[in-house]
Amino acid sequence: MKSTVETLSPTRVKLAIEVPFEELKPSLQKAYREIGAQVQVPGFRKGKVPAAVIDQRVGRGAVLNEAVQEAIPQQILAAVQEHEVKTLGRPEVEITEFADNAPLKFTAEVDVRPEITVPDLSAITVTVPAVEIGDNEIDEQVNGLRERFATLKTVERAAAEGDYVQLDLNATVDGEDVPGGSATNISHEVGSKQLLPGLDEVLVGLSAGEEATFTTQLVGGDFAGRDAEVKVAVKTVKDKQLPEVDDEFAQLASEFDTLDELREDLRTRLSRVKKVEQIYAARDEALKQLVEAAEIPAPEGVVKDEVEGRKQAMTDQLERIGATLADYLASEDKTEEQIDQELTEAAQEGVRIQLLLDTVADAEDVQVTDDEFGHEIVHRAQRAQMQPQQYYDQLVRSGAAASVFGDVRRGKALASVMEQVTMKDSEGNTLSLDDLRTEDDHAGHNH
Repeated sequence: MKSTVETLSPTRVKLAIEVPFEELKPSLQKAYREIGAQVQVPGFRKGKVPAAVIDQRVGRGAVLNEAVQEAIPQQILAAVQEHEVKTLGRPEVEITEFADNAPLKFTAEVDVRPEITVPDLSAITVTVPAVEIGDNEIDEQVNGLRERFATLKTVERAAAEGDYVQLDLNATVDGEDVPGGSATNISHEVGSKQLLPGLDEVLVGLSAGEEATFTTQLVGGDFAGRDAEVKVAVKTVKDKQLPEVDDEFAQLASEFDTLDELREDLRTRLSRVKKVEQIYAARDEALKQLVEAAEIPAPEGVVKDEVEGRKQAMTDQLERIGATLADYLASEDKTEEQIDQELTEAAQEGVRIQLLLDTVADAEDVQVTDDEFGHEIVHRAQRAQMQPQQYYDQLVRSGAAASVFGDVRRGKALASVMEQVTMKDSEGNTLSLDDLRTEDDHAGHNH
């Protein structure tokens, strides 16, 4: 095999490869064996069909084609190793010349890892806003607790917004009962818009024992799109009563004896959450600065594959909730070009960060232990609701195990970056990953 490499851009090369016909013989023999095992020819045992008979039956061209498809990846691998090219993503192959008993000539364009110089990490300083917690945020948390401990009390008055009513519903179209259109003893919060359009408007002002009718358009069933007359009868009206905010409430809603202690605990919890968010903001800012300082280009082919992957994932997700990409575009008031542009920008940034972290990992000789890799597999298997072994086997089959290994290695490189750059808040306090670790021990989170 002869090969040459031509640099098309800092992130892409073109390999030109020529393989003498002699070197294709093993692939050709393998192709005959594989096709021979699939074809049935009367008078020959399966797998024992001679080459000449296969040429007659299937055609020599088909066998040559199969052999070439098998040989190309091996030849690309050999050329990549010979020229010490660090490839990324899938090569785009074009066969330029091939005939029986003649050399195979083809080109392969492939993205490569650009040469990256990582700036001095200790010279990078990032500043993020200081954590601030207003009394109003604590009030919000307290109100959330009050809602959880609210009680409902029957009242002898007309229903108002925010009340809970018990009601019966019956829907008819042209005097005919709608299948599945009646319900009894439903509890409903007035004004929540959880049931039929038009219902909340008629409920306001109705007392227990009263009824009303209104018209609504049906969305499902045999009468979809038709107007239905709905009769609503109110059985009871209940007023939602929130507990008083005092020490007694603190004892009811928490393990604390006083309201002050409860508020202090809420403040501590909230500050923990905000500290975690603050460290993540510092991480994002550090990566952004480093990617800019290192002037990392984004390889086109890898970005294109990444965009296709993200778009496919997005489409699958929408399908699961019964929507289409067109529905999503309409709801967001965006064109497909805008979404593609957003996905491309996000993918470029993601790929640049990966390249940066791979370079840091190489420079610092970051190793991944079996334990660390196993831990990540268990973590991902839990998220996918699968057994770890089953998840790992699936990864190996799909050839994605190496990419998970790469993710773990990049994660370690990222932790190293964050330990070396200076992270501060706007009040001049130095932030460190240790803050996160102690927070994690309290909160039992892990990201």
